[in-house]
Amino acid sequence: MNLLDNLGIEVSDQGKTRVVLKMKIEDKHMQPHKIMHGGISAVLAETAASMGANLNIDEDGYVAVGVDIMTHHLNPVKEGVLVTEATPVRVGNSIQTWTVTTHLEGHAISTSLSTVTLKKVALKTV
Repeated sequence: MNLLDNLGIEVSDQGKTRVVLKMKIEDKHMQPHKIMHGGISAVLAETAASMGANLNIDEDGYVAVGVDIMTHHLNPVKEGVLVTEATPVRVGNSIQTWTVTTHLEGHAISTSLSTVTLKKVALKTV
C-alpha cells in the first residue's frame, strides 16, 4: 500500500500546469486535539507538486523529488473533504517550484510552496 492509498488521497485532475487532489478527513488524519494534523497539508502539497513536476519531465530515467516545502496553516479542520490544487511557479531543467493551496468548502486552510529537483534514477529490470 502506498501513501496515497493509506491516507485516502484521490487524484481528481493532473496535468503539466495543474494537479488537483481530494481527501476526505478521517480519524487517522487527526491529532490528539481532534483537529487535522498539519503534516497532512504538507503531504498533500508535496504530493501534488511532485505529481505535476513528474509530468513536466521530458527525459527518461528522471523523477522529481522534494527538496523544500514551506506550509502555512491558515485554518484548523475537523471534518469534510479537502481539495488541494497545485500550479507551477517555475518549471526548470533541474528545479521546479509549485504553489499549492488546500481548501475546505471554498475556504483556504493552508498554502504551500514546494520545490522539487529532478534526479536520475537507475531503472530496475525484472
